[in-house]
Amino acid sequence: MKLPKEFYNGVIIFTGIALYFLLMEALHLSNVYFLRLFNIIFVYYGVNRTLKSNFAEGKTNLPDNAISALTTSLTGVFLSISGLVAYIYAKGGDSYIKTLSDSLLFVGSPSVMTYNISLLFEGIVSAVIVTFSLMLFWKKKYPTD
Repeated sequence: MKLPKEFYNGVIIFTGIALYFLLMEALHLSNVYFLRLFNIIFVYYGVNRTLKSNFAEGKTNLPDNAISALTTSLTGVFLSISGLVAYIYAKGGDSYIKTLSDSLLFVGSPSVMTYNISLLFEGIVSAVIVTFSLMLFWKKKYPTD
């Protein structure tokens, strides 16, 4: 059974983000907040792979490619948040969240789910932004009406 390219590239996004954050944790750089911004590179890479594959297959319908790109990025986001939930519970749950929330500008003491739901919303917004920006980039390659 062949997996859809959107799911496959979403797994690539998840793997890249997971390895990046594990490396930051191992190097004790997880408290440097601006390094967290670089995870967007993995989202751009995965979505661009999907769009490049669609273009190579001759799929040049702009709305279909936008849906494909958004599906890829949202798959990566949902897998990443699921992995983060599992990682947080493996590290101690709410006691581990206290160390994370200090470095991410959360007010008070968020629970594991509050923390991850807020990151989920942030991830969905970044997925939409990545999709729109890459669709603008790839638009010049599609035939115009």
